[in-house]
Amino acid sequence: MNPMFQIIAFCFALPLFAADLPRPLTDADFLAVDPDVAKVGQFLFYDKVLSGNRNIACGTCHHHDLGSGDGLSLGIGEGGTGLGKKRLPQSAQDRIRKRIPRNASALWNLGARDISVLFHDGRLETSDLYGNGFNSPAEEWLPKGLNNILAAQAIFPLTARFEMAGDPEENEVSGAVNDRIDNAWPIIAKRVRTIPAYGEMFVNAFDTIERAEDITIVDIGNALGAFMASEWRNHDSAFDRFLAGDDDALMPSELRGMTLFYGKARCATCHSGSLMSDQKFHALALPIFGPGKTRRFELQPRDVGRMAESDVLEDAYRFRTPMLRNVALTGPYGHNGAYPTLEGIVRHHLDPLQMLAEWAPEMANLPKANWLTEVDFIVQADVREKERHKRAVDITPVDLTDDDVQDIVAFLESLTGKSASTRPLGKPSQVPSGLPLD
Repeated sequence: MNPMFQIIAFCFALPLFAADLPRPLTDADFLAVDPDVAKVGQFLFYDKVLSGNRNIACGTCHHHDLGSGDGLSLGIGEGGTGLGKKRLPQSAQDRIRKRIPRNASALWNLGARDISVLFHDGRLETSDLYGNGFNSPAEEWLPKGLNNILAAQAIFPLTARFEMAGDPEENEVSGAVNDRIDNAWPIIAKRVRTIPAYGEMFVNAFDTIERAEDITIVDIGNALGAFMASEWRNHDSAFDRFLAGDDDALMPSELRGMTLFYGKARCATCHSGSLMSDQKFHALALPIFGPGKTRRFELQPRDVGRMAESDVLEDAYRFRTPMLRNVALTGPYGHNGAYPTLEGIVRHHLDPLQMLAEWAPEMANLPKANWLTEVDFIVQADVREKERHKRAVDITPVDLTDDDVQDIVAFLESLTGKSASTRPLGKPSQVPSGLPLD
């Protein structure tokens, strides 16, 4: 069909779903950030001094070169070497004992004011339940004074054994976590404030800090949150320009994809609003593999998603709806990175059980290690778990053509920001601790 006729056909279809199109995002939708505080956060984000064994940074798994992720289905956290797809565990005897059980979430636009829940299972929410502003794994032990949910989120990976803390017998940070989660944060804060360059930075950037001795984990979290909020703010995609009134911003295939996304394909049922996420939890029957996000009493690998936090049976296997801007930069896709391509994850949404049946283990990007590979797919042998997982599906299949699928993929690619590859601060060339950068 002639492109002009395609556009005309789209315009006739527009009133059918125009009310569902989100309003354009503006800078007012995001948290205000002090650039001096964000600069401190930039150094902390890439400084391995925050990890128990001083061998991994936030930026290792959320790297500028990898779209704020790590390019892996399930990452290699504490004890690994290398970056992205080249990252490998060291040895069976040295530190790493399992993969990180979930895909490294992208950081794009997490500084939006409307965000009220974070992590794949929503284990961090804004709440007055514990008197500190959040319902979190630290419960009443989370310190007061964290500026926002992104600042609160920033300090939890520091205490996670397989992400940044390490094993309890290896260092004082993980040993403290093993006693109680909040015991580790003062140790990390002391490491930072005793580095003269950090002391000076914090004093200059924070009105509330007069001397290095005043620096706490709250200040570290607020600096990291400020950096992430400003660094990965991005809403200048072709779709954003279209929402702002530029009728020529989208190509015909992208327009068709948008029509499907907000219409027949029903993608916007969950990927709704200006952030393209309802911030709720849904079961998609994504392929199951990896060590699982197990609870204390579970001996076998599995991941029940939101239910682990809510203790509500109906929440089993449900995971948070991700936001979609710059999604083409953030694969693999799904809470465990099951699909390497946008087409794969789109097709799964259209027919979850059929795609589950066709999925092959080699589609998962898992760095090889014999002692880890032994358990990567052991959950597939648990017949009862597989059946429970298959029964929990919130999506009704949608019948689309191959061309329709390609149009939806084209629309998702149109969500890539024009300036996505040009970040305000980027990766520093060195960090105050003097530790090497990934």
